[in-house]
Amino acid sequence: MLAGEPYFGGDPYLTELRKQSQERAAKLAIVRHEPAKYSAAIHELLGSVGDDKAIMESPMFFDYGCNTHVGKRFQMNISCTILDCARVDIGDDVLFGPCVKIFTAEHPVDPAVRLTGVESARPIKIGNNVWIGGSAIILPGVTIGNNVTVGAGSVVTKDVPDNVVVAGNPAQIIKLV
Repeated sequence: MLAGEPYFGGDPYLTELRKQSQERAAKLAIVRHEPAKYSAAIHELLGSVGDDKAIMESPMFFDYGCNTHVGKRFQMNISCTILDCARVDIGDDVLFGPCVKIFTAEHPVDPAVRLTGVESARPIKIGNNVWIGGSAIILPGVTIGNNVTVGAGSVVTKDVPDNVVVAGNPAQIIKLV
């Protein structure tokens, strides 16, 4: 799965890992206003965290959590989803608006293959000093550069270079910064 190889999402082991991720996310919501426990809960949920200043608002959903790695001063607003079937790397000083969706998982386009239950995933990388506006969607395999703003509601289907604003469906460069 993490190596980009096909896998079966319904595998009992993967199902158990997703259950554990949901339990860790629920724990995070419970300890939100207890600073010492809150920081520890974030570290338990995610693969790595750059510092103790991360803010993640509930509700939130991760497939696994452990495949998501965030930098310093990460902030995630409410109702975000990270399907981290492949690695997700998020840089320093990144802000997620509400309802941001990060999707590493893909299903086959061929209907006959899709019926077999096989899936695949591609990693996503988000640079430093990035703001992803509310309800934006980042699709599998995308790399977003540094100093980028992704407009609310955008669907990012391809790599984004440094120092730009992108918006739309599919997201396109609308401004250099």
